[in-house]
Amino acid sequence: MSRKVTDKAVANQTVRHLRTIIIGSGFAGLGLAIRLTQQGRDDFLVLERGSDVGGTWRDNTYPGAACDVPSHLYSYSFALNPDWSRSFSRQGEIQSYIQAVAEKYNVRDKHVFDCDVTSARWNNDTARWEISSSKGGFTADTIVSAVGALCEPNLPDIKGINSFEGEIFHSARWNHDSDLTGKRVAVIGTGASAIQIVPAIAGKVSHLDVYQRTAPWLLPRLDRPYTLPERLAFKHIPGAQRLSRAAIYAIRETQVVGLAKVPALMRGFEALSKAKLQFEIRDPELRKKVTPDYRIGCKRMLISNEYYPALDRDNVDVVTDPIAEIRTNSIVTEDGTEREVDAIVVATGFHVTDSPTYQTIFGRDGRSLTEVFDEIGQQGYKGSAIANYPNMFFLLGPNVGLGHTSMVYMIESQINYIADALATFENRNLRTVEVRRDAQDSFNAGLQRKLAKSVWSTGGCASWYLDKHGNNTTLWPDFTFEFRRITKRFDIDAYDTTTAPAASDRPDLKVVTAQ
Repeated sequence: MSRKVTDKAVANQTVRHLRTIIIGSGFAGLGLAIRLTQQGRDDFLVLERGSDVGGTWRDNTYPGAACDVPSHLYSYSFALNPDWSRSFSRQGEIQSYIQAVAEKYNVRDKHVFDCDVTSARWNNDTARWEISSSKGGFTADTIVSAVGALCEPNLPDIKGINSFEGEIFHSARWNHDSDLTGKRVAVIGTGASAIQIVPAIAGKVSHLDVYQRTAPWLLPRLDRPYTLPERLAFKHIPGAQRLSRAAIYAIRETQVVGLAKVPALMRGFEALSKAKLQFEIRDPELRKKVTPDYRIGCKRMLISNEYYPALDRDNVDVVTDPIAEIRTNSIVTEDGTEREVDAIVVATGFHVTDSPTYQTIFGRDGRSLTEVFDEIGQQGYKGSAIANYPNMFFLLGPNVGLGHTSMVYMIESQINYIADALATFENRNLRTVEVRRDAQDSFNAGLQRKLAKSVWSTGGCASWYLDKHGNNTTLWPDFTFEFRRITKRFDIDAYDTTTAPAASDRPDLKVVTAQ
């Protein structure tokens, strides 16, 4: 059979129809693919723009890349890994773990790799999503965006940046063909990536300038290799690894009290961080430069035992004057100082509240997510659905982020919710399901009331947690087990639904050719 397709990018192409399409295959998309397979569902695909699973752990291969959540907690609960080599895993080990999980659960054949989704449009007439991609056109009854927040590099808007004649690359797009040994290097940014990159390259380069806009709060990184007896226990003693995981989870969860409920309790962490700073940096002027002027937790808390000592090296300078422009072989700050440089590493984070992917998703009224968020801010319902986008669900949607523990826990909570939603969709023979705007508004009002009391609102800092309206649309302001509770089941009463035709009247779901 044939049908009309409205998106020009898929016109005159073979269009494949699926019951469900998942966009992205990091921890989130891969986890949902595994769950659907376990439920016996076969009519789905994962569209992944990269050449492999892994998401941010596939892409961020910069020197020193590692996780700041303990290994046993930063893994799927259904696929524990007794072979972690250390308490905080490094990038390569995490990526290998994700690849191994994909192989173990046999979901690679449900992926289309190197498939860049260029648009997803809801068609009111057919009640389907029409998807354009670098691998052709697709339609789907339901789609799930599993595009993570840390996937679109944020390049700074600096005068003359395109005129630089040396090597320049973002931390998430590290150029491994570039040898920085003996070169004059600048690192722009002092966030989570920068504090890992700086110690990794400081001893190799001839000189390193670290451009700091805001000093981060640093806590000790309690990292160590696991001993052989520990690894044997994790592998052979029933419950040993789950007990370790539960203990890590409980300890991490106590931070929520200070972060989200009683910010004054963060003073203990602040005292620990100040003591660390005093001990690890000898130079009083440098110490003054890197001392934060806001309450700890207001911005992302970072962990490192190597960053401060690296800054204290003779060949490293911390520059706090704002950058005025970049020239062919130098960086000029607003005080007029020009510093020659051979290579620039841009470690300025990602588009979180303004992701370019939002420009490619068009809802029931034809507006893109960018247009909707521009008007009302980045709002959703339980981080999993957004009004005006029928039959669409989100993994790692608005206000699901964390500043203290494992995102994998939140991802698995959302997988519970969305898998139940997709099962409900089929079991009730629904044509459309869309979260009601009043339910979404009520949910977000409650979030903002909680956030108003948190350190993120009272700590005196600006951060990437906030959207252009000044609202924190990134973080979950409560215990993670509370999020697990509210996402345990799909609450269809919060949604408007319509019923599909009888099965005998449904269109053929096989491959069709657009006319």
